Amino acid sequence: MSESYVKRLFTILLDAVTDKDPQVQEQVCGALCALGESQPEEALRACEEHLRLHDKLAHPYRTMILRVMETVVSSHLGELDKGLARASILLASSEMTKVKELVCDWQQAASNVLVALGKRFISSVMEEILSKFQPGVLPHHFVVQTLANLSVSNVFGVVPFLTSILSTMLPMLSAAKPDSMRVVFCCALQRFSESTLEYLADLDQAPDPTVRKDAFATDIFSAYDILFHHWLQSREAKLRLAVVEALGPMSHLLPSEKLEEQLPKLLPGVLGLYKKHAETVHVSRSLGQILEAAASVGSRTLDVQLDSLLAALHAQICVPVESSSPLVMSNQKEVLRCFTVLACCSPDRLLAFLLPKLDTSNERTRVGTLQVVRHIINSAAAQMEVKQPFILSSMKLPLLDTNSKVKRAVVQVISAMAHHGYLEQPGGEAMIEYIVQQCALPPEAEPQKLGANSEALAADSVRAISVSTLYLVSTTVDRMGDVLWPYLFEFLVPVRFTGALTPLCRSLVHLAQKRQEAGAHALLIQYNGNVTLPSPYAMATRLLAVSSNPYLGDGRGAASLRLLSVLHRDIHPMLGQRWATAIPLLLEHLDGYTEETLSRKEWEEKLLMFLRDTLAVVSDNTWICQLSLEMCKQLPSYNGTPLEKNFLYKCIGTTLGAASSTEVVRKRLQELLETARYQEESEREGLACCFGICASSHLDDTLAQLEDFVKSDVFRKSAGIFNIFKDRSENEVEKVKSALILCYGHVAARAPRELLLARVESDIFRNMSQCFSTKVLGIKVETKDLGLRLCLAQSVCMASQAVRSSSHGSSFQLLRKPELVAQMMPVLWPRAIPRLLPQEFIKAEPSDSLRTPMRKKAMLACTYLASLEPALEGQAQADLIHSCLHSIMAVLPEPEGVDSHQEHLSPWIKSPRGHERVRALGLSACLLQHFLKHLHISALVPFHNLGLLLGLFSPRCADLWPATRQEAVSCVYSLLYLQLGYEGFSRDYQDDVVEQLLTLKDGLGHPDPAILFHTCHSVAQIIGKRLPPDQLISLLLTLFEGLGDPDQNCSRAAAVIVNCLLKERGHVLLEKVPEIVSVLCSKLQETHGEHVLQAAQHSVYVLAARHHAAVVSSLLGSPLPFDSHTCTLWRALAVEPGLATQVLGLLLEKMSGDVPFKESRAFLLSSAPDRVATLPPLAATCALYEVASAPASGPAVLELYPQLFAALLLRVSCTVGVQLPRNLQAKERKSASSGLASRSLEPCSSAVDALQAVLLRGGSDDVVQRMELEGGWQLLRTSAGHEEGVTRLASAMAKFAGPRLPLMMKALFATQSSVYEMQRVSSTAFLAELLSSNTVNDLMLLESLLDNLLARQKDTCARVRRLVLRGLANVASGSPDKVRAHGPQLLTAMIGGLDDGDDPHSLVALEAMVGLARLLDLVEAWDLRSVLLHVAIRIRPFFDSEKVEFRSASIRLFGHLNKACQGDCEDVFLEQLVGGLAPLLLHLQDPQPPVAAACRFALRMCGPNLECEELAAIFQKHLQEGRGLHFGEFLNTTCKHLMHHFPNLLGRLLSTSLFYFKSSWEDIRAAAPMLTGFLALHVEAERRPQVDLEQLLAALQLLLKDPAPAVRVKAAETLGRLVKFA
Repeated sequence: MSESYVKRLFTILLDAVTDKDPQVQEQVCGALCALGESQPEEALRACEEHLRLHDKLAHPYRTMILRVMETVVSSHLGELDKGLARASILLASSEMTKVKELVCDWQQAASNVLVALGKRFISSVMEEILSKFQPGVLPHHFVVQTLANLSVSNVFGVVPFLTSILSTMLPMLSAAKPDSMRVVFCCALQRFSESTLEYLADLDQAPDPTVRKDAFATDIFSAYDILFHHWLQSREAKLRLAVVEALGPMSHLLPSEKLEEQLPKLLPGVLGLYKKHAETVHVSRSLGQILEAAASVGSRTLDVQLDSLLAALHAQICVPVESSSPLVMSNQKEVLRCFTVLACCSPDRLLAFLLPKLDTSNERTRVGTLQVVRHIINSAAAQMEVKQPFILSSMKLPLLDTNSKVKRAVVQVISAMAHHGYLEQPGGEAMIEYIVQQCALPPEAEPQKLGANSEALAADSVRAISVSTLYLVSTTVDRMGDVLWPYLFEFLVPVRFTGALTPLCRSLVHLAQKRQEAGAHALLIQYNGNVTLPSPYAMATRLLAVSSNPYLGDGRGAASLRLLSVLHRDIHPMLGQRWATAIPLLLEHLDGYTEETLSRKEWEEKLLMFLRDTLAVVSDNTWICQLSLEMCKQLPSYNGTPLEKNFLYKCIGTTLGAASSTEVVRKRLQELLETARYQEESEREGLACCFGICASSHLDDTLAQLEDFVKSDVFRKSAGIFNIFKDRSENEVEKVKSALILCYGHVAARAPRELLLARVESDIFRNMSQCFSTKVLGIKVETKDLGLRLCLAQSVCMASQAVRSSSHGSSFQLLRKPELVAQMMPVLWPRAIPRLLPQEFIKAEPSDSLRTPMRKKAMLACTYLASLEPALEGQAQADLIHSCLHSIMAVLPEPEGVDSHQEHLSPWIKSPRGHERVRALGLSACLLQHFLKHLHISALVPFHNLGLLLGLFSPRCADLWPATRQEAVSCVYSLLYLQLGYEGFSRDYQDDVVEQLLTLKDGLGHPDPAILFHTCHSVAQIIGKRLPPDQLISLLLTLFEGLGDPDQNCSRAAAVIVNCLLKERGHVLLEKVPEIVSVLCSKLQETHGEHVLQAAQHSVYVLAARHHAAVVSSLLGSPLPFDSHTCTLWRALAVEPGLATQVLGLLLEKMSGDVPFKESRAFLLSSAPDRVATLPPLAATCALYEVASAPASGPAVLELYPQLFAALLLRVSCTVGVQLPRNLQAKERKSASSGLASRSLEPCSSAVDALQAVLLRGGSDDVVQRMELEGGWQLLRTSAGHEEGVTRLASAMAKFAGPRLPLMMKALFATQSSVYEMQRVSSTAFLAELLSSNTVNDLMLLESLLDNLLARQKDTCARVRRLVLRGLANVASGSPDKVRAHGPQLLTAMIGGLDDGDDPHSLVALEAMVGLARLLDLVEAWDLRSVLLHVAIRIRPFFDSEKVEFRSASIRLFGHLNKACQGDCEDVFLEQLVGGLAPLLLHLQDPQPPVAAACRFALRMCGPNLECEELAAIFQKHLQEGRGLHFGEFLNTTCKHLMHHFPNLLGRLLSTSLFYFKSSWEDIRAAAPMLTGFLALHVEAERRPQVDLEQLLAALQLLLKDPAPAVRVKAAETLGRLVKFA
């Protein structure tokens, strides 16, 4: 039985080998190998029998079976008996030679079996192979191949056979005609030669130590003769390569004399192959072996062939290397190996060939030659040692090559030279200089690297590799220390090596530290007459200057400072202690910033402070003067780097300031003035800073030197003064003047305050003026140069500030003050020129350009000058103020002419200039008085423009200018009498009301705004009494326009007048309300401004206070969507709580009093009608949002809070999915595309927005924020998420608005009978969620809520019934202590939900399962016991439901049932537990994560009820939430314990597992055979008969045909585990 079972198992798997999926094939082979591990002999027999019986089996499948055999043989070679091995050998031999044609995979697999068996059964294998390797008969291709592979895998076993094999093979070589046979013979000869050489190398361990090389020589030479003289000439490239690969190892077995004899032909023959093959690595490898063989016998032929060898090899090394081509790289390695052999044999001739190649200009030739030179320097060091001078001298031309590839190669050669002592020879310094030059290459000078390997090339750039080489040579090659030190210092100062400063400093720091550790002399640098080394002053200057730009060049600032630190003794012996603390602080500062964040000014100041400290510590005048000299010498080096040169000027000033020799100071200052590049602005600034810093210590000398320079003939353009100035143009002279003026400004700013006042007038300001202006024919002429003017203004500022900051500055009399102010004036205002300067002056700054640097500087200078004594004369001060004002105030354009005098005067009446308004209103008053005197009315006609004119003049009653206010009242007075005249009154009629205006004039003279506005209110009352009704609208509109007046008083006056008119005349405006509202809206669209908005809001409020229904109706009639102005007017209605309450009440009626939507079909055949929103409720909703958005609406919203909340919640629910009417849809799309839409008009969104606004205004801000965070508002808007949105809203309300719940619930209870299903759903969802909060229990609302929900349990809507169950389950969260009291009632409702038959989708049952899971832990045990079994049976079918939610809920409930009865599990329920165990294990692989998570929970809960501590521990350990699960490992362990503790469950578990073989889920179908396999793997021996093997094998065999490859893979894997049943 066992033998037939194993055979059946192998048969099933072998039949499955033909699966089309590669993964299944691989797993089947794996299963076969697994079976072979335990039953190796049976596996080999089964494979052998299968191949024998299925003779027609396609070769790919035969190949797989043979590979299985090879695996089994390799693993169990020592366990096989000879008989089985013999059978396997015969089978493999037969498979290998079954067909004459080449089928490589198949025949190779058979060959591999033979090779594997040959490691132990070499005699039998050789016997079988040699039986098919007979003399005179050409053998099968793979017979030869197998012999070749055997010779390598079992050297000691095969080499003794080689003499006979070779003797048999040699005649075959001549008979071998097909190229494929010749190739395999070549391969065999190569392998035979390699194995022979290995045998001879390990002769002391060989079984036959008598074997000698001579034994093979004759046969190998005979084979060589055929291969070289016949086959090598073949046209077939593959054959030629096979021949040349064989010739390499064969050459080592040829007799010495024969090799010497053949070399003259062999070497050219091999070299000739280079021209025939693109991939030459095999040729080069063979050539290297031949050269090694020739060298080992001391062949003289190499000398003869050397030239051709070198030429061919050199051509190969010069082939461009592609890093992506491993073959080319390998070829180069082999070629270099050949060069190593030749270098050892003929070093002189090799160098004679190579070194001249370095002189060529061809890139490839030079790069290739350099590669060879580098290689032989490293690999043939002994032979090259005496040739070092020649190699060094040959590098001269390559050092001049500018090609990047050549440069990289040169750097690599120099690196090799450094390791072998070359650089210690004469000429080595040139190599070091070359490396430094490459380190100095700027990044932008690197060539562009294109293509896929650009990143690798960039990393290998010339500069990068040079920097790396310099550092490595400095730090790792000990012998280079004396070569590089102190030679590298010579590169610090020259400008051309600036780019190399960072690597130079790093290398020098390392070398210095090594010398210090070695106990070198106190001075690290020993000059010993070496004049090329830079002096300590030069090094200090250079390193300090470049540190000013610290992040350039890979951080040269930090590197330079570190080098300074280690050289402190060499710079000056006194600096060690100070620099030990100062330099680390500077480095720490650099580490805390980046190039972008570092303040350059702050950094330079730190460096200058470091320099000052250094000079103070040294305190040696000679040393300081020498340092200043060196700094001046280095100045021209920084012409290309203005920032560093500027800093060096500051260093010079600092150093000169510390010098005590006035002669040296003046000499250096004179040199600076003579050599400065005045055309450069940065240099002028640097020179000025230098003089200023120097003046802080040497004020008299600095001023004297400047005055000498000013007095010189430097500014004249004639020759013969100073030669350096003889060719200066007028422009150059101006630049010199600018620099000198700046110098005086900086000198004043830096000079000691106690010395400044005595020199500022006579020396500083006087010389500034002299430089600024020159005399032509005795007349002072001002400069036209903008830069010079800027410098003067800046210097005047600096000097004036310095004077002000001195201790006696407040009393100092600056006599030149008027002159200096006069020089600034033309810049400020051109009209000041004639008054201040009688001479012809330059064109000043443009009056229409406010922000020019010149004007700003001049005004600052005037500001500082004005604060100095003596005070300016009255006229001069007035002119200064006048000029400053006119320089910054733009001139308004003249108004255009119009026909009407009102239109002409209107801009002047509204002018921002007070005097213009006074004149305009005075003229208007005169005109109106004139019209009044000459008014002649023959018939009663209306005064059409009265409202317009009153609106224009009346706001001016509050003008800032008293005269304007007086004139405005006069205008109103005249207008009202004109109106009386139009009404028919006589010219001499005096109206008591109008006459009151004259008495109001006294109040207008008072500046108090309160009195002014009270007077305006009185004026408005008078106007209201005499204004005709038809003019009221016109007046109001004009006043609204006046609200935007820039004069705040007039704007507020207009608002006061509007308010008064509306209050006084509002009762007559009922019919005009729609018109007023419409006009207000349209005017608001035309004008903008906060004043206008506020006034319009107040106007609407005043209107609504009298006619709230009319205003609400008018505003509701505005087109949707409401524009921003309409929204503003709505918010105005919330100002007063009483009015806001009335408005909100009206809007609630409008919103709830009409149907929310109408149904219509877009198409006749459409399945469901579209719901289209009705406009009145929509408009009321939008309006309610606006009113509630106003902060003032708070009290009204609080009063109506329950009604508003309930109504809006119901509004939201019945507008979900409702569409806008088509005309509004078009508007909405247009607004969205133009980006103008602020809020969506979509019905549901507008209702949600309104609800949010009500909650915010009602003080429920926390509710709104919680909903926002949880995405609740968005959920409310969608059909799919509406329920969840309502739930989150209820949760937030319960948490943050508990006290308001009773009234809200009362409002929502009434919706139980609503005709709209969605309203019932929403109210139920809200009430259900309230039960999840303890708030309802605290408010004693629990009972009423439960009663209301239970009453809804029979609702016709399944969604309502489902939500009722959810609410009842929520009691477990909100009031867990009340569950026991209501337990039977709750359980009954849940069981009823499980049995709900009216829900076709079983969603009510789903809710019941979820609810039961929540309640089970809280109900009485007795109440639960009665329903436990019923629930378990009822939910079991849902385990395999197609719907994720049902599977997840039922499985999780099953876990809760187990949890509830832990420790008290009845046998009946235990049966249910056992029955559910296999499904739970398999559903761990459920494709849906929630189901898998539910299974984890359920299994953790089941563990204790199984009464197996090991299983419970495993479930707890591996099935924790969030922990990764290795399913195979977990299932294996679980099955192991199940079979150990519950062996009697084997049958049930297997039958359940077999049921899931037909599951609709691929993952579970794949898991089912895994469960089966692990159960079978761990079943006890005595229980194995319980397994129906026939049924199991049949099921697995059927599963091997499953359409899913993953399932077939697991089935095959399981079959491999069933070997235990054998």
